[in-house]
Formats: sequence, C-alpha cells, structure tokens
Amino acid sequence: MRILLVEDTTGLGEIIQEQITDEGHAVDWVLTIAHADASLRSVDYDLILLDLMLPDGNGLDLLTKIRHSGKTTPVIILTARDQISDRIKGLNAGADDYLVKPFDLSELSARIAAVSRRYALATPTQSLT
Repeated sequence: MRILLVEDTTGLGEIIQEQITDEGHAVDWVLTIAHADASLRSVDYDLILLDLMLPDGNGLDLLTKIRHSGKTTPVIILTARDQISDRIKGLNAGADDYLVKPFDLSELSARIAAVSRRYALATPTQSLT
C-alpha cells in the first residue's frame, strides 16, 4: 500500500514513517499542505495520514479539497486536537478515522489495517475471466 503522511513534527514523522515502512508499506512523507497537494496531483495514494495543524494552514482545508475533487482515498486524521467538536468536524469533512496525539503506534497500525479492509470490501473485485 502507498501512503501519504502529512506531518510537520519531524520526530513524530520519522517514527510513523519507520513503523509503516516496517509493515511493508511505501510512505511518502511531506511537511506542508503545499507539498501534500503537489504529491496528490502526481501519485494515486491508497491512504492519507493527515495532521491538521500544519505550518501553511489547516489540514481540514486539504481534506475538503480532496473530497470536493471527487477522490475517495481513505484519510486518517492524526492530530492533537482532542475536542469532540474537532473530531466531528474532521469526520464530517470526509475523514475515515480520527486519532488523537499522542497515540500508540500499534493503534495506528490497527486503524490503517481497519480502514484498508473497509475500502477493500467496498471495492468490487475484477473477474479473472
């Protein structure tokens, strides 16, 4: 699976990238919305891990743009914003899951697997004939 990680905290980004790579996924890690937007224009990702508080804006704006473009790529929000109202905004904006920092890397892995299963079940399989 090819994953786009949008996270501006260097230490956390490195740890997440290492965890996901160790699980056999390809990870493109970017630090800003501008870089994420450029990556999304050139690569079809299987999953996006999206921080909300980024140096060049709010990750929810990027999520809204992704959904308005018609892309259905699964998105898991990773953020320190822990209020119920923030979670509701994220999910209503089109996120498939919402994980509050700090989180356990094993939980992140489980959520990635769960979202992937949901999308695999929703995608019709092609006939081999």
